[in-house]
Amino acid sequence: MGKVICTGLGPGNPDLMSVRSDRLIRGAAHVAYFRKEGRAGQARRIVEGMLTDSVTEYPMEYPVTTELHFGSTEYRAVLAAFYDDWADRLADVAARGDVIVLCEGDPFFYGSFMHLHSRLQGRVEVEVVPGITGMSGCWTATDQPITWGDDVLTVLMATLPEDELASRAEGSDALVFMKIGRNLPRVRSALQRAGKLDRAWLVERGTMPGQKVMKLTDFDGEVPYFAIVVVHGQGRRP
Repeated sequence: MGKVICTGLGPGNPDLMSVRSDRLIRGAAHVAYFRKEGRAGQARRIVEGMLTDSVTEYPMEYPVTTELHFGSTEYRAVLAAFYDDWADRLADVAARGDVIVLCEGDPFFYGSFMHLHSRLQGRVEVEVVPGITGMSGCWTATDQPITWGDDVLTVLMATLPEDELASRAEGSDALVFMKIGRNLPRVRSALQRAGKLDRAWLVERGTMPGQKVMKLTDFDGEVPYFAIVVVHGQGRRP
């Protein structure tokens, strides 16, 4: 009897992966990872060259991404069935030996594996290996501390309504906006209303090849999936 082990891969650069994750991946007989249908998948790209020739791979392809609104009943039903199915499959694999599940960033920080973790409880042993978050990689790429002294840091999903984004941005010292994509105009407007647009930085593909770091006020265009907006705190310091 094996177990399901989810390894946090960190923000994208393989050099920022933990030693434990590296060891588990290089010795894995079974590896599973999420990806969009028809794509290689970012998690799989990060471990390129690390897997043995004999490894068995299990690409877990999302049935929907942006085709349905994430708040719709249909979207939730389709995703629930997807996670139910893969929880069953991984439990079956774990009955024969360990299966490594790859997760970008940290598995317990908005990671897709959380939905499998809850479904696997009581069925098979589960281990989670933490990883450096994507946002940590991004704010480090700006070469500035994200918080000072007693700054309050707030992490926001850009999918939230603009009014809520603006309200929370106004009440916090340091900010991280995730899930940017098509929501960038909403984030920009919210920061303008909160009086913090001039302090905002946009980081694309943080720690990965093609990384770009720029002031948000200098950017005009579309952003890739792997993009984060950060506002640094300006709090107490010696």
